[in-house]
Amino acid sequence: MTSGSYHRPAHQALRSRFPPDIEEEQPLRMIQTCSSSEKDLSPSLVTLMLIIIGTECILGILANGFIAAINTAEWIHNKVLSTSGKILLFLGVSRIVLQSFMMLELTLSSTSPQFYNDDITYHTFRGCFMFLNHCSLWFAAWLSVFYFVKVADFSYPLFLKLKWRISRLMPWLLQLSVFVSLGQSVLFFQNIYTMNCNNLFSLPSFNSTKKKSFTEATVINLVLFLNLGIFIPLIMFILAATLLIISLKRHIFHMKSNATGSRDPSTEAHLGAIRAISYFLILYIFQVLALFLYMSNFFDINSPLNILCKIIMATYPVAHSILLIQDNPGLKRAWKRLQAQVHLYFKK
Repeated sequence: MTSGSYHRPAHQALRSRFPPDIEEEQPLRMIQTCSSSEKDLSPSLVTLMLIIIGTECILGILANGFIAAINTAEWIHNKVLSTSGKILLFLGVSRIVLQSFMMLELTLSSTSPQFYNDDITYHTFRGCFMFLNHCSLWFAAWLSVFYFVKVADFSYPLFLKLKWRISRLMPWLLQLSVFVSLGQSVLFFQNIYTMNCNNLFSLPSFNSTKKKSFTEATVINLVLFLNLGIFIPLIMFILAATLLIISLKRHIFHMKSNATGSRDPSTEAHLGAIRAISYFLILYIFQVLALFLYMSNFFDINSPLNILCKIIMATYPVAHSILLIQDNPGLKRAWKRLQAQVHLYFKK
């Protein structure tokens, strides 16, 4: 077991359950088997990976702690919290827990690999990791949907009805997302993937070629089903962000057609919003792809692509949160006040 790893490839769990002849005759093409010549990562590379991921997690905890603290203070002061504030609070808290959990898992897998590789411990960490990631992705998707509904300008009756009711529906949608994420993660707690692969290999009614093709297709379908919980919010995020960009561009076109020639600050603000939404969308897509590849065990545990997936998963929460602080007016004002107070404190 290599230091700094979050998971072990599925073939390691499968190997102990399959008879030797079946294991050799029916390998899963989608899972790359570690060869005997595979070497552990060098200590310097492990240290570098720990520093990078650890730094990202600390920065993410600080950024999301700031978001959660500001919205909690607003809630206490005003006795009520806006809908966007509720989403940001859910998002900030979920990411604080997620990145704290990632640091704990990174520490245990590096310092106590035998304890971490215990079946109960490993599958518990795996399930918790999926639950927290699903929650974070759902909350970010709902934030994108909320901004789209509130900012976009469409005249369709269904859209207007949603614009009227979104604030009342959002608290229920956030709670529903938690239950959906928990239900999806239970499959990882139960190690459904390994058990179903085991059952598939025991099918007696196929010849070797047909059985291999059937097994590969079924396991791929199973992986897609287990990761369905990340594709639904991904589709929501893409649709909301794309439609919002279209609406903003259309509004910019109307403003430019009515402009008198001077540079309109409103146009600049809309262009800035389009850039921010584009950054959010790119980060979100990279996060979902990295999580999907990582949890599906497509790469060897020590492969550069697997390490890259870990770094991307640690980067997304901090990068997205920093962009939120920069682009959200309330958070941006609070950040400037905090900077002024810190500057005054050190000046004294």
